[in-house]
Amino acid sequence: MPHAILVDLTECVGCGACTTACQQVHQFPEVENPTMDAQNFTTLRAIETEDGEVYARQMCQHCQDPACASACLVGALEKTRDGAVTWAANKCIGCRYCMVACPFDIPKYEWASNNPKVRKCTMCYMERQLTTDLKVDAEGYVLDRSGERYDIDGHNVKAEDRDMIIELTTNADGKRASACSVACPMNSTMFGDRAALIGEAQRRIKDNPDTYVQKIYGLKEVGGTSVFYLSSVPFEDLGFYTNVGTENLPDHTWRVLEKIPDIVVTAGVALGAVYWITNRREEVRKFEQDVKNQRSQKKA
Repeated sequence: MPHAILVDLTECVGCGACTTACQQVHQFPEVENPTMDAQNFTTLRAIETEDGEVYARQMCQHCQDPACASACLVGALEKTRDGAVTWAANKCIGCRYCMVACPFDIPKYEWASNNPKVRKCTMCYMERQLTTDLKVDAEGYVLDRSGERYDIDGHNVKAEDRDMIIELTTNADGKRASACSVACPMNSTMFGDRAALIGEAQRRIKDNPDTYVQKIYGLKEVGGTSVFYLSSVPFEDLGFYTNVGTENLPDHTWRVLEKIPDIVVTAGVALGAVYWITNRREEVRKFEQDVKNQRSQKKA
């Protein structure tokens, strides 16, 4: 069953519970930040309108056919049957192709890291799979069903953190959900079955035509997404990208990549393979230098 998130901005009071919960579940610094970055996967901004102040929350759209995953040379980004677009830290080489491909400007680079990667919201996918019945090894790390240490965003989960993660991703009905939706006290952010949430959004607009803009943002954008928004204010006035079109983007992504010289693409794929296998920055640098030397020799 594909899941999705529906954000009704008419119900948002700007409390910031969603952003705090996101930071807590990822163990990021809890700081107020209206700008998305590698340690802040969702933003909340107060915007003045003719009718007063409204709050605009934005996060990854989790596209049905994500351009970021299409552009990723090493398969670090993947659209799951669950609906989430996940990210694998052990595969990411930090090439930033996904940043260029994303029409919503979502993936962010770890500029301050010694081993920088590109990160984004994963709709708490791995967090929602974490359960109390998983075994723990002698060093206190949670093990997955195959006996490997449970990994979330490149970090092994310790038993002492498991209960916290489960609590943050379990709603009042005992069902697993994204941390932002669980934390929302106004039910402005809802997590559930994608088709059911689309139906709920359509019902709200139909029953309250004077309250809502007659549009579900995310329903048709770039071929459809798994995050939807309702608003009383035109989305362009809230800073949403409204000129992204309704066609999915991977075909466009590869049309662009095809124009890059073959040697660059080949080098990128090879670099990803080397980094994936060795995971040593020095060897990656050496490989890059070898590629440059080869290109120089060909030009000569």
